[in-house]
Amino acid sequence: MKKLVIVGRPNTGKSTLFNGLTNSRDALVHDRPGVTRDTISGNMPNRPWVVFDTAGLENAKSGIAHNSTDMAIDAITGADAILFVVDGRVGLNPMDIEWAKLVHKKSKAPALLLINKSESTKRLAETHDFYKLGFGEPVLISAEHKRGFDTIYEFIDNLYTAETAADNEIDNKIKIAVLGQPNVGKSTFVNRVLGEKRQIVMDAPGITRDTVKIPTHFYGRDIILMDTAGLRRKSGVTDDVETLSALKSLAAIEKSDIVILIVDATKNIENQALSIAARVYDAGKILCVALNKWDLVDEAERDEKLLKLKHQFTNSFHQIIKPMILAISAEHGTGVQNLFKRIYEQWDISNTDTPTSLINRIIEKLVNDRQPPMSRLKRPMKIKFARQTGHHPVKITINVGGASDIPESYTRYLRRGIANALHLEHLPIIIEYKKDENPFD
Repeated sequence: MKKLVIVGRPNTGKSTLFNGLTNSRDALVHDRPGVTRDTISGNMPNRPWVVFDTAGLENAKSGIAHNSTDMAIDAITGADAILFVVDGRVGLNPMDIEWAKLVHKKSKAPALLLINKSESTKRLAETHDFYKLGFGEPVLISAEHKRGFDTIYEFIDNLYTAETAADNEIDNKIKIAVLGQPNVGKSTFVNRVLGEKRQIVMDAPGITRDTVKIPTHFYGRDIILMDTAGLRRKSGVTDDVETLSALKSLAAIEKSDIVILIVDATKNIENQALSIAARVYDAGKILCVALNKWDLVDEAERDEKLLKLKHQFTNSFHQIIKPMILAISAEHGTGVQNLFKRIYEQWDISNTDTPTSLINRIIEKLVNDRQPPMSRLKRPMKIKFARQTGHHPVKITINVGGASDIPESYTRYLRRGIANALHLEHLPIIIEYKKDENPFD
């Protein structure tokens, strides 16, 4: 039997969800938060799953709340799948973020984010904020009315089945999401890559409403191309369908390996495009900004416009030294092959292993050139050992002694120095610190 663990803050509806999934009344349900103290379990009818209802996670240092939270954490550690429940009426709570971090730390099990109490869209808070929890696309449910349960069943049924083999086959292909505001030419771009009119193209914005995944072969590689709905400013979104489409578009960032952000070269870059780029960087994905409709820009203005756009992106983000910005015409195909050549190159670079000795030499020089600042307790930070521990994005783990509160400004300094030395200027780099560990143990 597999373990399905329900977790979240107090009073988000976890016990109601438990009763609904187990078709029982085993869990006590009350409007008052903190009613559930123990972790209870029950079998899910007609499915090989045991459901665990946990106490609401609370940041208590002692007492019943502390013990209940410890039990919940134990359940998370042993879970085969997790349902993370939040309150759709209240909106994102700081404690939701704290406990989401804990779930990510304690478990590698697949997790589904459920926005409960979503029976009335008029009473829903801002659902976009829940993407900050790092669980991908949220699912709107009403545990009380058993709405949205089909998605939960689909989630668990797809785990540990023959479908996993098909998923693995897809995972072996590079997944490329095409994002941008409405009517910038995303579907025209996708059709150009496919060599056929697969996606509907019209001058009116909002034609594409769902994220469409299309397996194809282009410029020598097998890829999954993901055409997404156009992302408008929140003030311009009034339709529920468009809201859901926008959520799916943003979820495509997490599901992708590379994001191509299409912008209209004939217009000024809006803050929303910069916001999308920031999401891509924060997610650790490779980003390429495609300046579409470049053929419509006056030749005398091209150099100045390209320089201005590069300054906008470069000055907006400290994560990337040199944003990859390329001019194309999806309508005529100009620059499209070169764009894919460049993103394939960056993908291959981010998949390589850097010798540990080289990383340590680079960091040693950086530290000698600029000593780490003292901690708040006036203790020096000692960098002992560094190595690459991940790809896509490139991840560098540094073992340190002494100070543990390393300021972000110094981390940025190390990140830029490593990127320059290894020619990773277009790629996101993650630096992780580990304290007082012997890497040779």
